[in-house]
Amino acid sequence: MEIRERIESYLVERLVPFWLDRVADPDGGFLTYFDRNGRPTGQTDKTLIQQTRTLFMLSLLERSGRGAGRAGKLAAAGLDFLLEKFWDKEQGGWFWITDRGGRPLQSDKIVYGQSFAIYALSEYALAVGDRRAADYAVRTFDLLQKYAADTAFGGYREMFRSDWSPRPGGDLGGDRKSFDVHMHLMEAFTSLCELTGREIHRRKLREVVRVLWERMLDPASGTGIAQFELDFRPRPAISFRTVWGSDRDHGGRPRPLDNTSYGHNIEFFWLLLRSLEALGEPAAPYRARLRRLVEHTRRYGLDERYGGLYVEGRTAGPARDRQKEFWQQAEALVGFLDAYLLFGERPYWEAFRNIFDFVWTKVINHQAGEWYALLDRRGRVRWDYLGHAWKNNYHTVRSMTESLKRLERIQGRPELAAGLE
Repeated sequence: MEIRERIESYLVERLVPFWLDRVADPDGGFLTYFDRNGRPTGQTDKTLIQQTRTLFMLSLLERSGRGAGRAGKLAAAGLDFLLEKFWDKEQGGWFWITDRGGRPLQSDKIVYGQSFAIYALSEYALAVGDRRAADYAVRTFDLLQKYAADTAFGGYREMFRSDWSPRPGGDLGGDRKSFDVHMHLMEAFTSLCELTGREIHRRKLREVVRVLWERMLDPASGTGIAQFELDFRPRPAISFRTVWGSDRDHGGRPRPLDNTSYGHNIEFFWLLLRSLEALGEPAAPYRARLRRLVEHTRRYGLDERYGGLYVEGRTAGPARDRQKEFWQQAEALVGFLDAYLLFGERPYWEAFRNIFDFVWTKVINHQAGEWYALLDRRGRVRWDYLGHAWKNNYHTVRSMTESLKRLERIQGRPELAAGLE
């Protein structure tokens, strides 16, 4: 399959070397800020998200045999810095931001970041058998059960001060729960289950799956609702003072209540299938609603004219934000391949090709190797940096690696592979 060969060549020869050649910081940990040419920008603060996502990326390469003999060593050095500088030795848990040398700049405990610590440490332990990584993954999980698990309403509270006391509400986030954070807890608990096989980790994974499935999807459209009160009453989504994504200025106004993220929906689609597989549970009971979810993404999120996936839109209507961010494209590639494998219907393959062609011709900076951060609808670059406080290798390297796995499965099923390309 020509497209599989193209992705493999790009991943091994361009994307992986981009990061292996750049991330190591002589002062410890990882550097993650790079301009459109791959040169360091001079910004050196270290975020928990970037340190853990880079550790995940290197662990993924080590596990898949694409680490070029370097990923494991880089990951080991990054783990040492993470444990020494980011772990709160007094209160437990992980600091949110440090300076280049590892001195805390923002010490609050943000569950989004704690989830990525579990994910990265579990994947590293699976890759190399490191007991320290496994121990800290379990310790982080235990802290979440102690401080963040909501025994009144279910799910997890998400924003805490450094001592694990809940932060106030409003733009400090102490009174909100979100689809995004719970999805990444599901992702993290899945890898932890694979690592330990312990019943407590399996049970908590089932619980977070149930919360997402029963409390966080819009009943009419099947799409994810962004934010909730602690008791799961849906609320218009607001931007928090603690920013970890590409949160653009919405003029201080909440997003409409009927708003949904195409990228989160298609990412949840394939991450849920991965979690069910890890639990040894069939996808059949989920199929009907999963079809509605992926059909909504294909119908409203896919740009049939210019290619690619929009940012977000209505739960029952066309897109509101028709820009194209790198991470939505990355997750949609994997999600639509899984939809093709699950349902066997050609429109999902065509959706994959639509997005891949857009990524290949517009999003990837082929000279440098990485993906641009944000483009307009027509594919003109708006944010041209290749690494940032939130934008790095987790989505792109994982997307290419996971797409290759699914393309191999499709090739092994003649009824799906016939007539492709």
